[in-house]
Amino acid sequence: MNTYKLLTPGPLTTTAAVKKEMLEDRCTWDDDYKQVTQTIRKQLVDLAQAEETEYTAVLMQGSGSFVVESVLTTAIGDNDKVLILTNGAYGERIAEMAKTLQFQHVVYSVPYNEQPSHLEVRALLQNDSAITHVAVVHCETTTGMLNPIAEIGKIVKEFGKTYIVDAMSSFGGVPMDVPSLQIDYLISSANKCVQGVPGFGFVIAKIEALEKCEGQAKSVALDLYSQWKVMEVDGKWRFTSPTHVVAAFAKALEELIEEGGVQARYSRYAKNNEIVRKRLAAVGFDAYISEAQQSAIITTFLFPHEGFSFEHFYNEMKNGSFVIYPGKLTDFDTFRIGNIGDVHEEDMNTLCEIIENYMAVNTK
Repeated sequence: MNTYKLLTPGPLTTTAAVKKEMLEDRCTWDDDYKQVTQTIRKQLVDLAQAEETEYTAVLMQGSGSFVVESVLTTAIGDNDKVLILTNGAYGERIAEMAKTLQFQHVVYSVPYNEQPSHLEVRALLQNDSAITHVAVVHCETTTGMLNPIAEIGKIVKEFGKTYIVDAMSSFGGVPMDVPSLQIDYLISSANKCVQGVPGFGFVIAKIEALEKCEGQAKSVALDLYSQWKVMEVDGKWRFTSPTHVVAAFAKALEELIEEGGVQARYSRYAKNNEIVRKRLAAVGFDAYISEAQQSAIITTFLFPHEGFSFEHFYNEMKNGSFVIYPGKLTDFDTFRIGNIGDVHEEDMNTLCEIIENYMAVNTK
């Protein structure tokens, strides 16, 4: 197989040590394996800067979207109503889930290049006392937008509502003090900033909120409360767990800590992003959103000119051992470059040299 650097928001490029962990088969009932699960749960709560007396980590099989749906179906009851903030495809996916699950819900939507306003959130909560939950995506990888979850959280808690944050592509790569942000349910995935591989996601949940959810889930497999109660006993998952993926994630967590923690990883990602934005701007690629709104996770770029062929550009990048990401906008022609995973300054500079050479040949 060819080896590529994946410049995507996950799956992403992992280290050789993380890959190596998947070469060993493990038994889900084995005490050593169950202890790996319990260690992961403790480390995730620590990364959230939370205490185990107040927060818990629950691991759930499936992709990130499975875990988002797990939280929705568990935390939102028949008499509840959720306010969903959207400015991209992943917020819209939450709204689609709420509709399919037939939850009472209202959507506050803004354009993809804007952040939701906490003042508008306040107005919505003031005008609709039936709202019990508020859900928002932290890093909307449709564009790379980083949404203001601290400001929104203050309003949510001022009104005494439950706060759900999809931090799929930001947790582990953007510093977050979950208790200070007043988040009740933070959702993320193994194959994002912790730099593991796909196969499960996790929820860092406020115990007080989770305890109220017994018997409420409309799914057996995605019942977050039941998963938590079983996992609390000794680390056993209710149903077959992705053993190879769990082992890889445990190693990835070790590497995150060795790197210097979330702040150090954020600094590396931010430097990657700075290099790409500056060097691509110099050869005609404009970023879709402003630098002030930009996350260090992924950047959306507009096509540089009318005759630009993304397919040709993509293949040339792949020939140079880099895999980038197509755009996810409908109104503009765009593509995306991710900054997360086992990629460093030298990788980003090499990519930029390939792009500069490409533009020198293909814009004459």
